[in-house]
Amino acid sequence: MARLLYGDRIGRTATLKVGCSAVIFDESGEKILLQKRTDNGRWCMPGGGMDPGENIAECCIREVKEETGLEVEIVRLVGVYTTPHRVTTYADGNRWQFISMHFEARITGGRMEITDGESTEMAFIALDDLSNYDIMEHHLPRIEDTLAGRAETFIR
Repeated sequence: MARLLYGDRIGRTATLKVGCSAVIFDESGEKILLQKRTDNGRWCMPGGGMDPGENIAECCIREVKEETGLEVEIVRLVGVYTTPHRVTTYADGNRWQFISMHFEARITGGRMEITDGESTEMAFIALDDLSNYDIMEHHLPRIEDTLAGRAETFIR
């Protein structure tokens, strides 16, 4: 199960891991795609770790496809998130301080389906209904930053 640990510079106890997340709006622009994780039962946006030999945009496109069945293109880089005060731990013993790029992406094809076993549900959730979902706390600022509509990239 993925757990988040917090502490002053706790990232010193972990390994750096580059990753990404993507906010994907429905056609109306009033809902975003969230998935419910199998490891902790919480909701989040699609994303994951970068593989050797790919760039971060390719990582985002691959992760979205693996987790949702959807093909996407990158619209913009919303932010870069690197807090040293949070570590994500997993049942296998891995402890990561993530360096995460958060993108807005647009659907270009595919069919939404649970494909990789990391999710139990997926749904487009209305923006005004997000508070009714147990969304992973580190994804909330990413959603807020996306909705801010700022041209400049957030660095947090």
